[in-house]
This record gives sequence, C-alpha cells and structure tokens, in this order.
Amino acid sequence: MIKSLSIIFPVFNEELRLKSSFKHIKSFLKKKKKFNIEIIFVDDGSGDNSYYLIDKFVKNFKKNKRIKLKVIKSKINLGKGSALKLGAKVARNDWILTTDIDMSVSLFQVCSWLEKKLINKKYFIYFGSRTHKKSIVQTKFYREILGRLMKLLSFIILNIKIKDTQCGYKLYKKSIAKYIFSKLKNLGFNHDLEIILILKAKKIGIKELPVKWTHKNNSRLNIFWDPIKMLLGIFLLKFRKF
Repeated sequence: MIKSLSIIFPVFNEELRLKSSFKHIKSFLKKKKKFNIEIIFVDDGSGDNSYYLIDKFVKNFKKNKRIKLKVIKSKINLGKGSALKLGAKVARNDWILTTDIDMSVSLFQVCSWLEKKLINKKYFIYFGSRTHKKSIVQTKFYREILGRLMKLLSFIILNIKIKDTQCGYKLYKKSIAKYIFSKLKNLGFNHDLEIILILKAKKIGIKELPVKWTHKNNSRLNIFWDPIKMLLGIFLLKFRKF
C-alpha cells in the first residue's frame, strides 16, 4: 500500500529532546526497509541550537538510495502549521506522515497500521486518535481535560465529528496533502481544525486509527493561554468559507 513515505517533523526550540529523537529515527531507518523514506525537519525559527544539531545530524547520516534526509529553516517562528506547510511543499514521496519530534507516538506506529491492514484503498487520510478504543495512552490529567474541551467546542461550533483533532500523528496521500497545505491559512494551534474543514468541504473522508501515545515532558503547551487562543481560533474558523 505504501511504497514511499515522507516524514515531516516540525521543530521549535527542541534541543533538549533531539538526542533521544535522533536515536529513535536511526532505529526506525535501520529496521524498516520495505519502502523508500524521506525525513524532513522543519525548524520554525528556533532560538536555541535546534537547527545546528539537526543540520549536523543530517550531514553525518549515511544516506542511501532509499533514505534521504533534509532540513529546512524558517527565519522567524510562525507556528506549527507553517512548519508543516513548508515540509509538505517539498515532500516527494507517495505518502506524507506528519508527527512530533518528541516521539510521543513512535515512528513504528505507521508500520503497525500497515501490518494490521488498517490502511486500505477506501481512505487517503488517517489520523492517529488517542480516544480510539484500542489506543494506549499515558497522559497528564490537564491534557485529557483540554482534549475533551477541544472536542466538545469543535463539535458545537464547527460541527467537527473527529474525536481527536489534535494528535500530531497524521498520514496523508501526497496529492491530498499538497492540496490541503497549499490552502492552509491558520499557521498556529488550530491548523488541525482548518485541515479537517478543508477536507470536509471537499468531501474527503478521514479514518481515525489507534495509537500508543506517551506524554513527554518539556511540552510547549501553555495550559492558561493556549486554550484561550484555541477558542478564539475556533470562532474565527466558524466564519471562514471553505
């Protein structure tokens, strides 16, 4: 089903996590040889050593015909949506996986989906869902509360029925991903909701799949201000035309 895969990592001030992330990426690339893989790091204007560390990792990695790594740097911080937009623009492989550099969901998760034949010809978009009955989730109580609140508000205000809109682990057919991200205007937290609304307007179905998700420390989530920003973003999306 998947012959080639581009994996996009949005990065902003993640130098403390990168060492363990690189180790995980190396393990994944070493073991998975059934399809061509492209790793795309997008540094979203980091103010720490993230870009330097990634650039060094990319240059030192022993590439081959089936594995390619690249890094893109934005001059200023514009948001996760912007980073994904830049990554999708340069992605070359048939499928595109967007995921977080903290590895809260393992790269091997997509392999598990394939082995269990959860990816098929009926859908071209797959969202990792922490609320799926088969998901295994280790999280903090405040994240669970915020997730439930987001789900409720998204349903009431935007009529979004996807159970987990915010999980960063998402798989797209390249042609659809290119279209979605070319249309994306929301570059911050609410880019996930805009993606769903774009797909909904085009009547493109989304399949939610189980994940093993583990909370990682040093999260960029601000439990006071980010919910306010999200709420404002939801109302702004309400009056957008798709």
